[in-house]
Amino acid sequence: MLPWLGSHLVQFFGPFRLFTSYLFLATVGTALSAAATWYLLPRLWGRLPRDRGRANAVGAEQSVGKPVGAGIIFMPICVLVCLLVLPFDGCRLEIFALVLLAMAVGFVDDRKPGGLSELQLGVADFLIAFLGALAISHLQPVTLWLPLYKQPLTVAPWLFVPLGTALIWLAINATNCTDGVDGLSGSLAALAFVFLGAILYAVVGHVDISRYLLVPHYADGADWGIIAFVLVGSLAGYLWHNAHPSAVLMGDAGSRPMGFLLGVLVLAAGNPFLIIVVAFMVLVDGATGLLKVALLRFFKIGIFRNVRYPLHDHVRKTLGWSNTQVLLRFVLLQAVITPILLVLLFKVR
Repeated sequence: MLPWLGSHLVQFFGPFRLFTSYLFLATVGTALSAAATWYLLPRLWGRLPRDRGRANAVGAEQSVGKPVGAGIIFMPICVLVCLLVLPFDGCRLEIFALVLLAMAVGFVDDRKPGGLSELQLGVADFLIAFLGALAISHLQPVTLWLPLYKQPLTVAPWLFVPLGTALIWLAINATNCTDGVDGLSGSLAALAFVFLGAILYAVVGHVDISRYLLVPHYADGADWGIIAFVLVGSLAGYLWHNAHPSAVLMGDAGSRPMGFLLGVLVLAAGNPFLIIVVAFMVLVDGATGLLKVALLRFFKIGIFRNVRYPLHDHVRKTLGWSNTQVLLRFVLLQAVITPILLVLLFKVR
């Protein structure tokens, strides 16, 4: 909306040109989503369901009775702010609708005694992931770039859609698995979205920098980058209240749409391997557990038999780490690993 207003009002008042500046829009969007989430959460969380504790989770009793499902508050804030600061685009409207759908599925799981079954959640995640990959491609060939190879690849939609579906499904479930320690899921996700936003805005969304780094330029890269930064703002407002000892929990209503957006933005950046780079600790903490369960259930292959998953449960139970130690060490690892991997990704090609 603001870019449209700026383009029409600048002829009457010069400073309205700021409404067409991506840097200004990203800054305003981040600040507005952070302030709105910080202000509204404590005024609305009294209406949220109460956490009942996760079966077999370490320290689950500490969360019992706290408001859960905060994602149903901060994700709509994120979407509304994005609609305010971004130009109109049909593809992004489809993505926002799917974000709200993932949030709704997660909130039903948070609210329903016993939650939804694994099958129900798996099917819902698959359908949402499939529709997300479909929205990104619009059944047209997609240009991707890969590590160690400087020539862009054009991928047919019949291949991109299933691969994109798998990536988004993985992002949804890995992100959901990290939600078990105060501040952990939100902090790791916020860090991932900061890096993703920078890549989308300043690399693939920038003509000169993308040419210098030998990666494709995407005209809408900066728009997707703004979405990442706006979500960082919402997560900052949420983390203010989720800091240990937390007053509120995001629940599946937050982690599932957050994971969905992580997968979508990785696809929008044009390199599916970016999910390893920007969300390394999310995958180590959550996705390895998914791999362990899948191999055991479908192929009767046991791996990491002495490791409890999610990994944050293992380090608390076996190594005796406190919640604060888990949060700080996982975030530090992510903050160190991601820049190293980014250098390798962009320069070794």
